[in-house]
Amino acid sequence: MMPDLGRYAVAVLSSYGATLALLAALLALTVWRGRRVKRQLAEVEARQARAPTEGER
Repeated sequence: MMPDLGRYAVAVLSSYGATLALLAALLALTVWRGRRVKRQLAEVEARQARAPTEGER
């Protein structure tokens, strides 16, 4: 399954490893940011629900 990479094995495999690590970091950052934005949106919506509207003042 794995091709013979010869003297380039270390460079190629470390490049694959770095790519996978960066993709995992990007995925984690995206999930973290999405949760943060969702929480902030819920806070804004809750604040708007508590605030009186123009007609109620």
